[in-house]
Amino acid sequence: MRRRLTVLQLLPALDAGGVERSTLEVAEALARAGHRALVVSAGGRMVEALHAVGGEHVALDIGRKSPSVLRQVPALRRLLARERVDVVHARSRLPAWIGRLALRGLPAAARPRWVTTVHGLNSPSRYSAVMASGERVICVSDTVRDYVLAHYPRTDPARLRVVPRGVDPSRFPRAPWPDRAARAQVAALHPALAGDGPLLLLPGRGTRLKGHADALHLLAALRADGSDARLWLPGARQAGRDDYLDALQREAGALGIADALAITEPTAAIAAAYAASDLVLQLSRKPEAFGRTVLEALSVGRPVLGWAHGGVGELLHAWQPSGAVPPFDAAALAARARALLAAPPAPPTPFPDTLRAMQDATLAIYHELTDERPEPHA
Repeated sequence: MRRRLTVLQLLPALDAGGVERSTLEVAEALARAGHRALVVSAGGRMVEALHAVGGEHVALDIGRKSPSVLRQVPALRRLLARERVDVVHARSRLPAWIGRLALRGLPAAARPRWVTTVHGLNSPSRYSAVMASGERVICVSDTVRDYVLAHYPRTDPARLRVVPRGVDPSRFPRAPWPDRAARAQVAALHPALAGDGPLLLLPGRGTRLKGHADALHLLAALRADGSDARLWLPGARQAGRDDYLDALQREAGALGIADALAITEPTAAIAAAYAASDLVLQLSRKPEAFGRTVLEALSVGRPVLGWAHGGVGELLHAWQPSGAVPPFDAAALAARARALLAAPPAPPTPFPDTLRAMQDATLAIYHELTDERPEPHA
């Protein structure tokens, strides 16, 4: 029987986001398997959720972009020694640097193993290179693995492990199509989305990189066909993004679609939003490392349409090839949208538990290292 591990994850804070969610998901898997899950960060609103899944939090401000952050190195080193940590897993660049410095001050025989996860396609630099320094480097997609090898060619490919992010099907249950009750609830909140025509959904924060303008032009093309299509952009309305919001509304007015559009704050009921929709869009202008919304929508049973690049392209080619469109080809996007709305592809049934697969693969990496004879860290 394998011994109980103590695994410590490092990240700047526990507020919100994909990195934070993955941290909690791995902590949950560790606790479920009888291991100890420690997380070091500056804290945040997800600390309570960490405790709820069986994790422990230690507050150290290891993500502050200031020379004063180096004061956290001795504190982290003492923590590693006191708690007899087996594995340190860094998920962000500055915390990774602090982690490496803390590890170097420990005797080699007592030094925890070193794991990093590359969650994004950060600009290549010596600063970013720390994320490729792990004894095992977890890449959230093949896109990330290729990126690491291209920009950090000294990285030994044998240290890389591709572990895609996942979703829990119980949190994104299969919904009937169409789901008239879910659509009615959405329409009650956002009257512009009422009607019998198809509802398009593009979740994403208020930045042009999320492709909101492409979605507006797609909506205009569908409505030009005589369709009563509607578009919901949850998350595009954000504090401090008034200029961007105004630009979207001006564009919608110029296209004649302003009355068929809802630009809102993020929704906490994202699974219900997928259920209310007929087609989910993923139109990021910049390739993404992964693209969790693709899996979430497919789990609910909704087709996805997106630009075939980065992690989103990977997921579409693997799970629903009919939704993959050459990047920025507006005519092809409109044609594919018409086809998907006319004949939605059958989603995988049952949808696999990709979250559990991610958790199991991550814990296997920890065991792979701790079952080996300990080696000095770089």
